[in-house]
Amino acid sequence: MIELSDVTLTLPSEAGPVDILRGVDLSVGNGEQVAVIGPSGSGKSTLLMVMAGLELPTGGRVTLAGTDIGALDEDGRARFRRDHVGIIFQSFHLIPTMTALENIAIPLELAGANDARDKAQAELEAVGLAHRGSHYPAQLSGGEQQRVAIARALVSDPAILLADEPTGNLDGKTGEAIVDLMMGLHETRNTTMILITHDEGLAKSCERMVSIRDGLIADDQRKVA
Repeated sequence: MIELSDVTLTLPSEAGPVDILRGVDLSVGNGEQVAVIGPSGSGKSTLLMVMAGLELPTGGRVTLAGTDIGALDEDGRARFRRDHVGIIFQSFHLIPTMTALENIAIPLELAGANDARDKAQAELEAVGLAHRGSHYPAQLSGGEQQRVAIARALVSDPAILLADEPTGNLDGKTGEAIVDLMMGLHETRNTTMILITHDEGLAKSCERMVSIRDGLIADDQRKVA
């Protein structure tokens, strides 16, 4: 489902070029659940941006669901994400002037779906917020906002779900609830999930844990059944 082959990313800086990713090879199968861990500055969030096609690598190849996303132009990558990839960010990225229901419906409305509101309501129910659809982000707690963000990421029924520190702005108890929710949704939908986290305890709840250090894969472990 996800294939990275010798992926490199070098960015300019005042001190000269900086190698963020230095030859990453990673293969993720359909329905796999993978945590990516590593210290700050190791390249893990950049790796997710490259997987999503939000950042183009300097070298190598990124293939998602059989599509070489580097061969697509910017509009093509945006359409591919809309149809195949859900993304959850640490800081929620909800539109403050829209209700929870409207935030969730956006991807479907942009795709021209006639049943966007109905599907958005179903996703609200799936994340336990059926009663909060008319509320704006500022009227929701951090945990509720992240639930809305998860619902928005899943409303298009994506094959791939990418989550970048989804519990990073939440307290411990709320973060645990969000993780339980994501794991439960993963089990029922069999979405291929990549979870970027600095929390090794959270990472161990996934079936596979990949460590990245200095822009390279340092370790790749699967749980023993």
